[in-house]
Amino acid sequence: MNSSLERYTERVEQYASRFPRFPRFLDVMMVLALIGCAFFGTHLSLPGLNSPDTGKSLEVMLGLSCFVLLKYRTHTRTVVVVVAGVTIAAIARGYLLTPLLLAPLLAAMYWLAVLCDRRTVRLYALVVTVALLTVNLFSDGMRDLSPVLTVIGPVFWMALPLVGGSLARLRGDYLEAVKSRAEHAERTREEEARLRVTEERMRIARELHDVVAHHLALANAQAGTAAHLSRSNPEQSRRILDDLTGTTSSALRELKATLGLLRQDDRPKGEGLEPAPGLARLPELIDSYRSAGLEVVVHQEGVRRPLTPGVDLTAYRIVQEALTNVAKHAPERAAHVSFTYADSRLLITVSNDGPATATATAVNGTSGGFGLRGMRERAQSIGGDLCAGPRPEGGFDVTTALPLQPSAAGEGESR
Repeated sequence: MNSSLERYTERVEQYASRFPRFPRFLDVMMVLALIGCAFFGTHLSLPGLNSPDTGKSLEVMLGLSCFVLLKYRTHTRTVVVVVAGVTIAAIARGYLLTPLLLAPLLAAMYWLAVLCDRRTVRLYALVVTVALLTVNLFSDGMRDLSPVLTVIGPVFWMALPLVGGSLARLRGDYLEAVKSRAEHAERTREEEARLRVTEERMRIARELHDVVAHHLALANAQAGTAAHLSRSNPEQSRRILDDLTGTTSSALRELKATLGLLRQDDRPKGEGLEPAPGLARLPELIDSYRSAGLEVVVHQEGVRRPLTPGVDLTAYRIVQEALTNVAKHAPERAAHVSFTYADSRLLITVSNDGPATATATAVNGTSGGFGLRGMRERAQSIGGDLCAGPRPEGGFDVTTALPLQPSAAGEGESR
């Protein structure tokens, strides 16, 4: 029965949403039905007793009180007071207290329980019930009944609309809470999607910066060196130009692999894309800089350990960007790269020699500091840290500490 009532209620709500005047039509039909109930209620009496002769004035008042119910949405308390007053007056004049006579008051109490707060409902219910009991005990229409029945009847009939109205209010509150949760979940999903899009854009921006900045700086250095040696040492210049071809080809491959992540096609995941670079390609990276005239010395301390893909990619990109800064900004054409494997962290230091005033350019970054900021973001994304700045004795240091086992969130972002 409960499910049937819920289906009926949902159907009524659907009609109300489709037809704005449907609720008003229901209100008018309810008032007409209540007038009929009150009219028949005034003609009921106990066997051997006649209905009180009131000149039909109370019957007219009961009918008019039913029309007051049309304002139950905006003046709920006033409706209860008016209908309760007329009903109590009718019982005091000797009318038999029956569900039909109480029908307008029961409807008013139902809407009071639905629309008002619990404190108001308890207060009005207590006052109206006590008034009904008091009048009913001394009414002529109930003088032949026992006091127990005289008390149980009003209490029982008054409890029904209060319980039904409370259940309806609880159902409305539940539906409102479900709707609010659904809206909140929708907003949360949209915000999470925007956050993921932003993070992905940042990651792709870092990848593009690393690829483009590194290879363009390297190609620029190789082209400058080749132009400088074109007359004095043509053979060396030719070898550098050959390396320049390899540099640009490598740049195109990495750029294609990075942009390939943005494509939406039916190819299997990863097909046609190069794997992410790692420290295994460090010798190739060092040779590309040496071909451009930058001397790079690599030093390692501790036992080398296998790295997760996220840490491996982050370490490679940081070394790549740091060497790019050296090639672009440092006056001395030499750099030192140090790897130290500790218990749970990998310490990487890239440094170069030179006057502090000259290497200070690398701190600020002639391109707006995106290189240093990107390195720092990469390190922090897997739970590491990065420091960069001029050395007291001259030159510039980039030092980063990366965890050997990053968090799952950091690992996912670095890939």
